[in-house]
Amino acid sequence: MDETEWLAERFERERTRLRAVAYRMLGSVTEADDAVQDAWLRLSRADSGQIENLGGWLTTVVARECLHQLRSRRHRREDPLAEHRPELVVADEGPEQEALLADSVGLALLVVLERLTPGERLAFVLHDMFDVPFGEIADIVGRTPAATRQLASRARRRVHGAGVPPAEPDLARQRKVVEAFYAAARTADFDALVRVLDPEVVLRTDFGGARPSSVVHGASAVAAQARAPRGGRLRPILVNGAVGALITRDGRPHSVMVFTVANDRIARIDVIRDADRVGGVAATVLGQVE
Repeated sequence: MDETEWLAERFERERTRLRAVAYRMLGSVTEADDAVQDAWLRLSRADSGQIENLGGWLTTVVARECLHQLRSRRHRREDPLAEHRPELVVADEGPEQEALLADSVGLALLVVLERLTPGERLAFVLHDMFDVPFGEIADIVGRTPAATRQLASRARRRVHGAGVPPAEPDLARQRKVVEAFYAAARTADFDALVRVLDPEVVLRTDFGGARPSSVVHGASAVAAQARAPRGGRLRPILVNGAVGALITRDGRPHSVMVFTVANDRIARIDVIRDADRVGGVAATVLGQVE
């Protein structure tokens, strides 16, 4: 085995972790893959004999590229208040797809991460999700370790303040709760809906750039809006590792629902009504482009 083959083999051992870091940083599978590929190109041109910790070196390269992309994204944005919407990782339900999405991060958390500054996001993702020491993160963001610790602390407060609950990891338990929600919605059983919803449940509907997102709080308010759409059909899917559904109306993609289940109740429902994103999901699970 020559040096290039040896390096390629070592790199492949790190790819899954590097991709997970990049996706959490960027919220885009395509951009994450680009960042990982950039790391391979840099490694192939580097003097590998001078790299003591290959995993740490690659993580630094990927993180620097992600930070650059996040900063460039903010500078390119015409509307400073506009949100970058995370790319959905979607698959049909099944054991193979569950394994594929096992390391996904929930959509609700990704939405919150999009609101952080680039430095806050990098510090939070690297330290709180991947245990990278603050001293190493400081070199990437160009700050002192103390200032980097403050970045992570601010990010942590914003994430916790957003009220994103830790999701139930057992998909079978998630499905049981969500199916009870569907059954109650089909029959417009208000009391049954309230029982399956967390008292502090949040319903967030994302319309894309067409209009601002709407947010509804509380079990009674959410239950009052939970009705099966006329002419609608539901296709169970997995979205970022959580139970969800593609909703079609009269055979056309209408919306995507993503459920966050915690303590055997639905704590959050994300509804995507952005036509482009819904069409992308339909193309993935139905082979249908709208």
